[in-house]
Amino acid sequence: GIISLISLAVLSYERYCTMTSTTEADTTNYRKSWTGIILSWTYSLLWTVPPLFGWSSYGPEGPGITCSVNWHSKDANNASYIVCLFIFCLVIPFAIIVYSYGKLLCAVRQVSSINKGPGRSREQRILVMVVVMVVCFLLCWLPYAAVALIATFGKPGLISPAASIIPAILAKSSTVYNPIIYVFLNKQVSEML
Repeated sequence: GIISLISLAVLSYERYCTMTSTTEADTTNYRKSWTGIILSWTYSLLWTVPPLFGWSSYGPEGPGITCSVNWHSKDANNASYIVCLFIFCLVIPFAIIVYSYGKLLCAVRQVSSINKGPGRSREQRILVMVVVMVVCFLLCWLPYAAVALIATFGKPGLISPAASIIPAILAKSSTVYNPIIYVFLNKQVSEML
């Protein structure tokens, strides 16, 4: 899940840099792609390994079918990890996504204000794609984060195992939605179909 979130943030920033760059993209150089992949996996590893060494712990999630961070422990060690995970693995990636797509949209608007006509429809497609991606990101991960924070800081038993299933499924299925969004809202890809 964390790799998915970080990958979305890296992709949004890379898309922003590529679209606003004045130089033509080099399709034979995979250095930026490999850097993004390595960065995503390294950052994710830095945030998933600490429970193995005592900063929080892993345990059964919801009805005990899956394993996740121990959301129900109330000690300071666990709570500090949950807060850091929330900030560094949800809030910051979301801020990067909003920043990157917001700047990209501003750049597209500037270009389309100079070039009237086809640029306007392109701007609208990009706007729709950005809005859909941000809304899907929030719909997938915000319920999961909210349940985790309520389980960590709320009264014991406030979140039942059955109630935690839907947010967990939504969050973990988010990797399926983004390719669908790209395929159906990216004109270059949809024209090939």
